[in-house]
Amino acid sequence: MITKVLIGALAAVGSAQAYPQQSSGFATSVIPSATATGATPAPTQDNSALLRDLFTAPTAIKRFQRLLTAAGEKLLSAEELKKLVVFDFNNAQPNPGAKGGATKSANIETFPILTDLGISTTLGFLDACGMNTPHIHPRATEFLTVVEGQIDFGFILENGLVKAGNNAEVAGHLDKFQGTVFPMGSIHYQVNPDCKPATFVATLNSGDPGTSQVAQNLFGLNKDVVNATLGFPASVAGKDIESFRKTIPANIALGIDACLKKCGIDPAKA
Repeated sequence: MITKVLIGALAAVGSAQAYPQQSSGFATSVIPSATATGATPAPTQDNSALLRDLFTAPTAIKRFQRLLTAAGEKLLSAEELKKLVVFDFNNAQPNPGAKGGATKSANIETFPILTDLGISTTLGFLDACGMNTPHIHPRATEFLTVVEGQIDFGFILENGLVKAGNNAEVAGHLDKFQGTVFPMGSIHYQVNPDCKPATFVATLNSGDPGTSQVAQNLFGLNKDVVNATLGFPASVAGKDIESFRKTIPANIALGIDACLKKCGIDPAKA
């Protein structure tokens, strides 16, 4: 099944608007300014110096003093505190050229108060037939909850779960207010199988979970290695690898063929 999803993602790359991502933001009916999907945009400000300062704090309370107070004497103003303790998931932006939705993530880089708290959250906004393409989180387990619409999902754990040759994909369907878990390091994806937008909340047990897109990074390897890994298929010859690299979306894509046909979406024109 995961192979079908990968091939589906590749087939839809021309219309993908990629997570993140991811982070990622989606349908205009959910978030007016988001018309595509993609990995989380770079933070609006550089928090590098602040993060270095927070990481050097000897205790947790000292870290909060550095972030939330004026030299530990009194709290910052209400306006200043709001910028530090409230994260706005609105206006998620897609990656350039991506289609299908978007995501937006609160992590230690974008929301420094999460430093050393061991948690982060991503909101995903999937347009009709939008897909958060197969990826892994190298440093976190994810718990995903659908808050609008519906989501199809699947994941594959490490080698050895089932006997070789048998299907190893754990797959399912989520309706509104249902959730599932993606164990740390598992390859997983989410697809909106409907013609209406879907929104999910993904919470991870790391402030810096990381994301590695499977197809995107596979095709980033040496083309001869990729060709050999795929078994030298006639439809993905070594000479085609460079063109694949240029068309695979960053994370969110317009996917599965059956949904695209049902919703009357032409990937080439989306």
